[in-house]
Amino acid sequence: MVDLTPTQKDVLAAEGHLLVVGGPGSGKTTVSILKAAKIAREKLRPEQRILFLSFARATVSRVFEAIDEERSVTKEEKKRIVVDTYHSFFWRILKAHGYLIGFPRRMTILTPPNEAISLSAIRSGFKVPSKLSEEEKVQKASLEMAERIRLATEEGKVCFDLFAERVAILLHGSSKVRELVSTMYPFIILDEFQDTSADQWSAVEAIGKSSTLIALADPEQRIFDFIGADPERLNHFKEAFKPSKHDFAGDNHRSKGTDIAVFGNHLLTGKFRDEPYQGVAYKGFGSNPNQAYASLVGQVLKARQRLLALGRRDWSLAILVPTKRMTRLVSDNLHAPFGNVPPITHTAAVDMEGPILAAEVIAYLLQQRSHSGGFDEFVDVLCSFFDGRGGATPTKGDLEESARFKSALKKWNGCLAKGKATPGNSVLQTTFAVYQAASTIALTGQPDADWTAVRDVLESGACKRLVEVAQEARNVRLLERGTQLRQSLSQDWRDTGGYTNSLNITRQSFVQAHFAMAHKPESGIVVMNMHKAKGKQFDEVIIFEGWPKRFKREIVGNPDRIVGGNVNSGAMTQARQNFRVSVTRARIRTTIMSPNDDICVLLIPVA
Repeated sequence: MVDLTPTQKDVLAAEGHLLVVGGPGSGKTTVSILKAAKIAREKLRPEQRILFLSFARATVSRVFEAIDEERSVTKEEKKRIVVDTYHSFFWRILKAHGYLIGFPRRMTILTPPNEAISLSAIRSGFKVPSKLSEEEKVQKASLEMAERIRLATEEGKVCFDLFAERVAILLHGSSKVRELVSTMYPFIILDEFQDTSADQWSAVEAIGKSSTLIALADPEQRIFDFIGADPERLNHFKEAFKPSKHDFAGDNHRSKGTDIAVFGNHLLTGKFRDEPYQGVAYKGFGSNPNQAYASLVGQVLKARQRLLALGRRDWSLAILVPTKRMTRLVSDNLHAPFGNVPPITHTAAVDMEGPILAAEVIAYLLQQRSHSGGFDEFVDVLCSFFDGRGGATPTKGDLEESARFKSALKKWNGCLAKGKATPGNSVLQTTFAVYQAASTIALTGQPDADWTAVRDVLESGACKRLVEVAQEARNVRLLERGTQLRQSLSQDWRDTGGYTNSLNITRQSFVQAHFAMAHKPESGIVVMNMHKAKGKQFDEVIIFEGWPKRFKREIVGNPDRIVGGNVNSGAMTQARQNFRVSVTRARIRTTIMSPNDDICVLLIPVA
């Protein structure tokens, strides 16, 4: 067993509801696993389990990794610890008991991309979010929620945003359902508890009436205010359950031997010490794309060299950036670095609405439908790509593109019905040419090769919209050896002599992937925005932000900064917490990169 601190031993000995607080790498996860193993040995009846709830598959993977690393937990004890996301746990409850709150018996998940498509008609009637008045925002949100509820109650299509709210209603309203949940899971561990939304807290509060709750939290790591996290959440828990409180402040197990955690804590106050921080480096760069990306590539190559020298195959390096847009820009630059530098192998954690819907376009083409309505169906799938790829914040350009294609298809079919030639200036001319080229590819029955062949036709064709689809589809990672999508497409080929059902197979694979609990730790080089790094850990971290745009020496734009516009605006508590979370993801070293002529305001000491 690991050497436990007195506070960790107190957690193992405590009874009843618990609140465990501590900073990054302080040992909250480790002690919760040891606590779960002890409960499994001493308190569970046959078939009962301990439920470990977290927010995302990324953090679930980290918990699985921690369980595997804990040698003192037996195989039998590990079997009795169920690690899951809120989404997956709530969905299981809804599927079994949703009829009690007005949902049909048969339900399907409305994934975020398809939710975006379903709400696109409403969203197209409003200006971009940044230009909406408060009254318009309320009206838009009300219309969207009404449509979500209609889709769920009338069509049985339930989106993720309804899961927590409806489960909370169900659990508060039915003691029998509550007792069923608690009989299966008499003990529930709540990871990153400070980030629970109001609806998630309401559901947890109901479960806590009959299950024992163990909440793990870091009050200084609350970075999800934008989805409803409440700074009073820990007080809500204390008031509702009167838990014993265990504070791991000052403990650091993740980056022992470094000052990474110390620097992270100093970021919260803006009061830095004079002597260097072991394991933390700062590298400035020139404020232009060429120098910025050249500096980043140089730091990535040096970090990779250091990590390769460790002699381990599972080393990890995260490049964390402030915005989704910058995730793509950095990834593009690593794919094609400057000069003679070869492409740098990496993965990019981008928002998946676009790639998922792009995959559906390719999956439709793999079917090679030859019936007369095939092109109409293809345009419909393509329009869905534009309606949904922006997720909850679609661009006006994408929504207008979709409307333009639908209008063009109506004219196109009108001409065909009258026996006339299709309009020579139609936006669909190049689309149809690429569609025909994809329909005549000689497929081989090897899903990855055939998928790539279709994507290449889109990428090299004359239709610039389909070029965008092909580029988005490059972010799909579900065709690697052994994946469910690849196996299902191969089976479809064997069963039907073609990819007859590839669109449905692809759609189902993405639903399954969302709930998959595979726990392969991330390794190699990963690019992601700072929010996505929460709950993860890496050997090294590089934090890279944008730079000011100047005209006549005056800053005229300052996008992609850790603090919006790099403007000092008071306490900046949320930005400081976000920065601290990113810095403390590293075990060995964190490198911070900021422009020389406009350094990140959070790195400037507070007077």
